[in-house]
Amino acid sequence: MLSPRNYSTAPVSEFLLICFPNFQSWQHWLSLPLSLLFLMAMGANATLLITIWMEAALHQPMYYLLSLLSLLDIVLCLTVIPKVLAIFWFDLKPISFSACFLQMYIMNSFLTMESCTFMIMAYDRYVAICQPLRYPSIITDQFVVRAAMFIVARNALVSLPVPILSARLSYCAGNIIKNCICTNLSVSKLSCEDITFNRLYQFVAGWTLLGSDLILIILSYSFILKVVLRIKAEGAVTKALNTCGPHFILILFFSTVLLVLVITNLARKRIPPDVPILLNILHHLIPPALNPIVYGVRTKEIKQGIQKLLRKL
Repeated sequence: MLSPRNYSTAPVSEFLLICFPNFQSWQHWLSLPLSLLFLMAMGANATLLITIWMEAALHQPMYYLLSLLSLLDIVLCLTVIPKVLAIFWFDLKPISFSACFLQMYIMNSFLTMESCTFMIMAYDRYVAICQPLRYPSIITDQFVVRAAMFIVARNALVSLPVPILSARLSYCAGNIIKNCICTNLSVSKLSCEDITFNRLYQFVAGWTLLGSDLILIILSYSFILKVVLRIKAEGAVTKALNTCGPHFILILFFSTVLLVLVITNLARKRIPPDVPILLNILHHLIPPALNPIVYGVRTKEIKQGIQKLLRKL
């Protein structure tokens, strides 16, 4: 295993990821549930993607957006969890300079891509409930393509300066990152330069993207709720709520875990430093594992598609 070094005169070529610096004996115990969650996330999302691809009845814009969400979940899991498990199992703590900042970029950009996808899905549900007659002409395959391009372009470009600003810093405070993953704050604090602008950009960019998405999601569901409460036909309210239910549950998963992570980071002086690290890992596991399961259980068409797929095996 490589030993920590001081890089006051030499450039950093790699970092050492020290997971749970105060409770490293936990790592072997944690590896089992994390491995199971990882396998569940990979298997459930792969099953959902294959089902949507093979089932002609699911070749609709709503399910294309769900496929995009599954792809984002898979990439996020593969970016973070295999390295964490490699540290737990084989003590492979070193990560190269370039790999660290690539991981940082993917985490920042794909997290906001997920948020943006939820926003587009909320708009899809708004049109389906509030303007059902116009739904086929508004939510088309071309709409999904344009939405996907917007999701990727907006978040990839806005998130790009985060790793670039961190990579341009001079690192003279050692090469030990007290985290399982290369977060911007964990890495940049090792620099001997002023990192105020670095942190300020991530804060403003992150909350501008996530905040604007959240506002639009709340507006969409406010309009949906207003329309649903006006419906007087028997069973119409239940049908409308069932249509929006899975998507709303996914947003709650995503937002709740993210909110808890933010709160623990803000209160990190009052709680053990290992808690935010664990929550950060779980944020890359729990929503990806639960998203396809919720849709599979709550959506009749997907459930039937999975059953057909299993019968063919």
